[in-house]
Amino acid sequence: MPTATRSSRSTRQNPSTRRWLTYFEGYLWDPPRAKEAIRQTAKLAHEAGREVSMTLSDSFCVDRYRDEFLELMRSGTVDIVFANSHEIKSLYQTKSFDEALAQIRKDCKIAAVTRSEKGSVIVRGDETVVIEATAIKELVDTTGAGDLYAAGFLHGYTQGRNLKTCGDLGSLAAGLVIQQIGPRPRQNLRREAEGAGLL
Repeated sequence: MPTATRSSRSTRQNPSTRRWLTYFEGYLWDPPRAKEAIRQTAKLAHEAGREVSMTLSDSFCVDRYRDEFLELMRSGTVDIVFANSHEIKSLYQTKSFDEALAQIRKDCKIAAVTRSEKGSVIVRGDETVVIEATAIKELVDTTGAGDLYAAGFLHGYTQGRNLKTCGDLGSLAAGLVIQQIGPRPRQNLRREAEGAGLL
C-alpha cells in the first residue's frame, strides 16, 4: 500500500516548512488493481496539496514498466523519484549515467540517484547536489540500502530541510544498514543523525 509520510515534531513548531507526501514502491506496479489504486491515491494526494514519491525498485521492474514509469513522471503523477545508477540507465536505455541524469532532470520535480560507494546525486531543475557516501567499516549486506536512503531523505524533506541535508540523512541511514545483516537498522537513526549534526 502507498505510504503517507509527514513531518514530525520539529516541523509542527514551524508549519510553514511542513511537507506531506505519499510514497510507493515500483514493485507495487505489477497488479492492475494496484496501478489503479496508486493513480487514484496520487490524484487525491495532489488535490490535497501533497506530493507523490516513488522508487524504481530494480532494473527488471524498470524493464517491464519503462513506458508506464516514464508516463507517471512526465504527467506529474509522481513528483519525486528514487533510483540507483543501474535503474536510471535502464529507464533511459543508455550506458551513460550522465545522459540518464540529464533525462530524468527533465522528467520529474526531484530525482535522487544512489551510486553505491560514489554516494548519490540529487537533481531538481537546474540544481545538482552531490552527496558523499557515508564512511563504513565493513560492507556486510546491501539489503535495504535503497529503502533506508529514501527513508532518511524523506524524513528530511518532510521537515523542510534543504536537499543537501536530505541527501546526507539518506546516506547516513543507508550507510548504517549495509554494515549489518538484514534491512532493519539496529541503531537509533534519530540518535545517529543528531550525533552527525544533521538534526
